[in-house]
Amino acid sequence: MDLRPLIILPTYNEIENLPVLVPEVLATVPSASIVVVDDGSPDGTGAWVEQFAATDDRVHLVSRPTKMGLGTAYRAGWRWGMERGFDPLITMDADRSHRPGYLPEMLVRCETDADLVVGSRYVAGGGLRNWPLRRRILSRIANHVARTLLRLRTRDVTAGFRVYRAATLAMIDMDSIRAEGYSFLEEVLWRVERAGLRVAEVPIVFEDRTAGTSKIDHREVYRAMGTLLRLAFARWHGRTSHDAAAGASTDETPSGSNT
Repeated sequence: MDLRPLIILPTYNEIENLPVLVPEVLATVPSASIVVVDDGSPDGTGAWVEQFAATDDRVHLVSRPTKMGLGTAYRAGWRWGMERGFDPLITMDADRSHRPGYLPEMLVRCETDADLVVGSRYVAGGGLRNWPLRRRILSRIANHVARTLLRLRTRDVTAGFRVYRAATLAMIDMDSIRAEGYSFLEEVLWRVERAGLRVAEVPIVFEDRTAGTSKIDHREVYRAMGTLLRLAFARWHGRTSHDAAAGASTDETPSGSNT
């Protein structure tokens, strides 16, 4: 496939990080473009992007008036990129916890043998840096619970560092995804695996931000729990409905499930 990659950076108050991250990304993958989806950052993030874009036509800004959530930012970036023919579409954090140096390997995997590539903390060679023990434990538990309830094969289900084929996003009907916040990532992965698409994981070391402030709060935890329960019920209901339909007909052999 002819790569025309687009990196999507959702931002809110990332003026301390973008001036370092954007040039680093462009130096690492010169063929890539970047779209920053900024939610009305009062710290001047959007203004900085506009100034930089005037000097480099690979950088673009989608400006939104207020905080609208991570899920809607991803959808806005995907839609912007797909309308302009970009493929693949890459999501990464703007706080520099996702290092651009992993991008070349992730792009190769997307080109050769995957519909979605995940930069994974929880496969051999991956890991965490500068995270307190409590946060490490919570992350491990969250991943284990999500993988168990949703029967996911991917090891790192909450990773935001991902490379999507445009066809993958078209297939999962991104506009119908109900989750918001970081649980949006779990629902997207659930849909990808449920569709039988190929997921590859590339090991990365995730580094905690050194500038700016985290956007995660306790409401994200409650939203994630609600999303997991909703998707687990949908998986269970779909399975039992399939079993009932198979039992009602003796002329057909039931097909396997991708859940």
